[in-house]
Amino acid sequence: MVLEENDDSVFDPQVTEELVETQYGDVHCIMTGTPRANRPVILTFHDVGLNHKSCFETLFNHEDMQEIVRHLPVCHVEAPGQHEEAKTLPTAYTYPTMDQLSEVLPALNYPDLVDGLVLININPNAESLMDTVANKITDWTLTLPDKVITHLFGKDEILTNQDLVATYRHYFTTTMNQSNVSQFLRSYNNRNALEVERPVAGGNVNVRTLMCPSLLVVGDNSPAVEAVVDCNSKLNPTKTTLLKMADCGGLPQVDQPAKVIEALKYFIQGMGYLSSASMTRLRSRTTSSSSNRARTHSHGTEERRGHAHTDISMESISTVSQNLSNTAEVAC
Repeated sequence: MVLEENDDSVFDPQVTEELVETQYGDVHCIMTGTPRANRPVILTFHDVGLNHKSCFETLFNHEDMQEIVRHLPVCHVEAPGQHEEAKTLPTAYTYPTMDQLSEVLPALNYPDLVDGLVLININPNAESLMDTVANKITDWTLTLPDKVITHLFGKDEILTNQDLVATYRHYFTTTMNQSNVSQFLRSYNNRNALEVERPVAGGNVNVRTLMCPSLLVVGDNSPAVEAVVDCNSKLNPTKTTLLKMADCGGLPQVDQPAKVIEALKYFIQGMGYLSSASMTRLRSRTTSSSSNRARTHSHGTEERRGHAHTDISMESISTVSQNLSNTAEVAC
């Protein structure tokens, strides 16, 4: 299926918010655009210490992203108590485990409902013994904002990108409910491993794995980079693309949104949901960027290697072509 619409029309999507009752408490959902038959919905879920605004607003407000959201509605889902100015969860409330929260993102349990996954900073593993000890130490030595910052940003980024880190620290301390975030962080630290395995031709092909196309995104300076590379090694290579972004930190969708959107467009087009017409400006920008790099070839081999890695990933993404279902997910 190919979607064709007038890209020159004024796009003013309808935005609705509501608290959805679940067995794990009220879940705050924000819907942008209008769901339509035979069209998927982009479903997002944020990282620990973030919500839909701090995690995805920069990405979805970017001008290049409008070529996607004019075609596909977006549903942002926030974990219990993580939205702005949320009330403190009741004392008797038991925060859901990550397994229980994962029912919001049904790629493993309901693969027929999911077309594709974009996973930013994905960590498929449970905490190791050393991680548990380290967390016990940080419980004694770090404040909650410090714990969140070290989860989101790498050591070098904390030193070199102080404005961005300070912005997120201020947002976290002034708009997020600290008690609720602490419970979410505790749930994350006690997570179980996803237990996914790479199918082996001629061996066991009926392993637990992601059945849909998956795009793994991570910055090369992210604290999650090793976990993401490990996750890539455990997934089906014919359905998985790793986008490791050069000169990028722990929040690639904030640090380099245009590159993430470029990858996302090719990924969605590979599933048949964006027409070739809507990709014209993207290809023009990509060609222009490639020409500029060719003219500056002598300016440094390190920069050339970084850009080449991203360009190869773009080509890999553009070859993805799979059957269609109902939902695409973006999780951070």
